[in-house]
Amino acid sequence: MLETERLVLREFTLEDAAFMYALMRSPLYLKNIGDRNIRSIKDAEAFLVNKIMKSYQDNGYGLYAVVLKQANQVVGMSGLVRREGLAHVDIGFGFLPAFMGKGYAYEASKAVMHYAQNVLELDPILAITVKDNVRSISLLSKLGLGYGRLIDWEGEEILLLSTAP
Repeated sequence: MLETERLVLREFTLEDAAFMYALMRSPLYLKNIGDRNIRSIKDAEAFLVNKIMKSYQDNGYGLYAVVLKQANQVVGMSGLVRREGLAHVDIGFGFLPAFMGKGYAYEASKAVMHYAQNVLELDPILAITVKDNVRSISLLSKLGLGYGRLIDWEGEEILLLSTAP
């Protein structure tokens, strides 16, 4: 679907359930993104079908598996999410802890931003993150998203960023 120097971004399949389980149970994912009640591989499969793969059908885009070209290994996800309660699409990403700090999130998300803005012609692009997630805020800033405002999201105060001024 999308390709960078080191990565391929492709749609998720049911074969990615073990990766999704590992990602969504990792401590940083739980802390910064939240608990999605993924307690088993079956839960991960249901999440893939009912959320991620459904978005491809409903919206024509979604979260994509980020695969290392050389190892053919899924190491994270990056993509676009249409969330109820937000006026525009938002960009999201998550990576297994062993693959953080290597530039993969920026590389993948930069490709997603280019795709969103130049192919899908989506504008503005939003992002939400917990307000103390300095690494995500820094990455989103590098992608061209600026501070918007704090909003209440499911009972928690989070940061909403946007490509619009």
